[in-house]
Amino acid sequence: MPQKILTISTRGQGLYEFTGEVADFLRSAGAGEGLLTVFVRHTSCSLLIQENADPDVKTDLNAFFRRLVPPSSDPSMRWIVHTTEGPDDMPAHIKAALTQVSVGIPVIGGRLALGTWQGIYLFEHRDQPHRREVVLHFGR
Repeated sequence: MPQKILTISTRGQGLYEFTGEVADFLRSAGAGEGLLTVFVRHTSCSLLIQENADPDVKTDLNAFFRRLVPPSSDPSMRWIVHTTEGPDDMPAHIKAALTQVSVGIPVIGGRLALGTWQGIYLFEHRDQPHRREVVLHFGR
């Protein structure tokens, strides 16, 4: 069963689309019909399948999650105990817990069965740049 590890470089919090890299993997694997599993190997970022047509969607999602879970330096977050890795760390773990670290996507005729406006995103929850590893696994 074909597998690959992608490395995605981030520049801080935000959504980073990597649908093209996944499609390339499926082509090189000679994928037909099956299921692609996408898994991120970190606890402070997550995965999303989301609209990739209007950039305002990314802007609004980022704003929503910043309001939902502000940094631990925000007075409303005084209850947080885990602060040794900075004010964005525990909030990043919370955001990852609220989203997902693995997604399954059907593959039909060697292509992702995504909707017209859907893309696959790494959702970075930390402020600093990171290199994130995403595992792709295709099963027939």
